[in-house]
Amino acid sequence: MKFAKIALTAAALAVTSWAAFAADISGAGATFPYPVYAKWADAYKKETGIGLNYQSIGSGGGIKQIKAKTVTFGASDMPLKPEDVKESGLVQFPMIIGGAVPAVNIKGVQPGQLVLDGATIASIYLGEITKWDDPKIKKLNPKLALPGTAIAPIYRSDGSGTNFLFSDYLSKSSPKFKDTVGAATSVQWPSGIGAKGNEGEANMVTQTDGAIGYVEYAYAKQNKMSYTLLVNKDGKSVSPSADSFAAAAANADWAHAPAYYLILTDQAGAKSWPITGASFILVYATPQDLAATTEALKFFNWAYKSGTQMAADLDYVPLPAALIKQVRATWKAEIKGEPALSDAAPAAAKRM
Repeated sequence: MKFAKIALTAAALAVTSWAAFAADISGAGATFPYPVYAKWADAYKKETGIGLNYQSIGSGGGIKQIKAKTVTFGASDMPLKPEDVKESGLVQFPMIIGGAVPAVNIKGVQPGQLVLDGATIASIYLGEITKWDDPKIKKLNPKLALPGTAIAPIYRSDGSGTNFLFSDYLSKSSPKFKDTVGAATSVQWPSGIGAKGNEGEANMVTQTDGAIGYVEYAYAKQNKMSYTLLVNKDGKSVSPSADSFAAAAANADWAHAPAYYLILTDQAGAKSWPITGASFILVYATPQDLAATTEALKFFNWAYKSGTQMAADLDYVPLPAALIKQVRATWKAEIKGEPALSDAAPAAAKRM
């Protein structure tokens, strides 16, 4: 299957370039928010003439690049701990909220038909459940005809925020998984096949009979992958959607989260999707290039104001107004030389 709509090829990563008008904004990191960042970048370029060169290389790569000062901003779906943010001289803030979904390739199983829970998925990735007609899976799906096909777990081989969200969820669902694998952008998976990036994992799941993997919801939805339902913390079977991601994020206490360090997996609530997460931006508190950081902040400010519908169209959840206000206050308080940013859309760049 060809993933043309949101393929993260090297050619696609340079989202836009118009150096004759102004220096492009450079960033690197998470593949999880790439579809919405690309959509925002296209609209922002048309409005301002300023491009976004975003390398979609995974959260681990984004953290490395911002710490190495090779980009203006880094992006990660695993928030850095407050002490790491401070020690590195960075400022961290959330940009968008979305969800990762388990996706399967089982003959005869359509999107949204299969129900799983965290403990069962953990057992699959631990190599304890090896067939799709295992009694534990059949108990969750009494009316679904499941074949005796061998399960092929697919995992992210690169350092990734989606890895973190998925492994964090499984760690909260299974004490054994927590003790033997744990939660991180890169973990040692006990079994399965590795694939790089959301696109690589999506392709591997689609091409492998009996596969299960995990991808950002936009990849599953736009490419008609057979995503699963999940039993959440309240014991309810829920579908992935912007509404269920929003439900998981509804009770998030950002105001009391140092450096916005907040993980949204396995939240309470009857409608909450269990693998929900925010994607974060990292910039320097004392920028090496203030002009470049200013341009990046202008882009983020514009996205908060003008990018909400574009985000919703891709089933991401825009940040609530109170949180955006809090983020803007953080910029003002913590970024040296941060300019006053209004809610108004930026003026178009002048031709040279």
